[in-house]
Amino acid sequence: MLKSWKVRIGLSILTFFVLLAVFGPVVGGDPRANDIQAISQAPSFQHLFGTTQFGQDVLAQTIAGARGSMLVGILAAVIGTLIAILVGVPAGYFGGAVDNGLNFLTNLFLVMPVLPLILIVAGYVQGTGPFVIALIIGLFGWSGGARTLRAQALSLSSRDFVLAMRMVGEPHRRLIFCEVLPHLTGWISAMFLHGMIGGVMAEAGLAFLGITDSGSISWGTMIQAAQQQSAVLRGLWWWFVPPGLCIALIGTAATLVNFGVDEVSNPKLRMARRSVVVRTRKVAEA
Repeated sequence: MLKSWKVRIGLSILTFFVLLAVFGPVVGGDPRANDIQAISQAPSFQHLFGTTQFGQDVLAQTIAGARGSMLVGILAAVIGTLIAILVGVPAGYFGGAVDNGLNFLTNLFLVMPVLPLILIVAGYVQGTGPFVIALIIGLFGWSGGARTLRAQALSLSSRDFVLAMRMVGEPHRRLIFCEVLPHLTGWISAMFLHGMIGGVMAEAGLAFLGITDSGSISWGTMIQAAQQQSAVLRGLWWWFVPPGLCIALIGTAATLVNFGVDEVSNPKLRMARRSVVVRTRKVAEA
């Protein structure tokens, strides 16, 4: 998988932000420190990303905000992906009454207005820290992935190799974990990456609306603070551009990794890629 340049670039960006979230606050300085002599200062050697209206260093806030945003994104993706696997795969594999019950639950969450529900629940839950926000996003964001996994598991359960192993008496647990799930690796990885992007963006949206904990620092709370202080109208672009750019980079990196995983897990894409390379070489030699 690492032979793909898309995967290498995407993983490099994601690894950078993960390391930034883990070790950044240790070396990034105090994001809440006020420098009264550098209020609303443009980027300079003293403050590389400039300062806010309150004299706080934007670079320090961006580094500290990586931990909150990445934590919410990864936790939400883990929760949503696990629920989608636990609901979608058994529904497609067993069929019958199990499929009817789990499919009804999936369809129920599919037709729910997810964003309004997240806003309502997050607004009423006390202490909406990053863990609570990630839990809410994960609990309401799994239905689409479960529907996809159900369809794929339903197709795999009727394949000849699965039917043959059923006839020889292989237990369902081994068939699911050793035969069905390995064929769903590409779908699950794509689902996780999509969930991570969705978690980061949902956290930013909730913070922008003022629903998350105002005392925590994340890319979303930075954008919210810039909006409240009219940073756009006042030309303080260095206040909101860094967190927005970080969110865009996370989305780009996850998309690149997803494309690379698709090429590895899908033989048709690998064959198409090789044929394009062969034709390109022939044209170049001609």
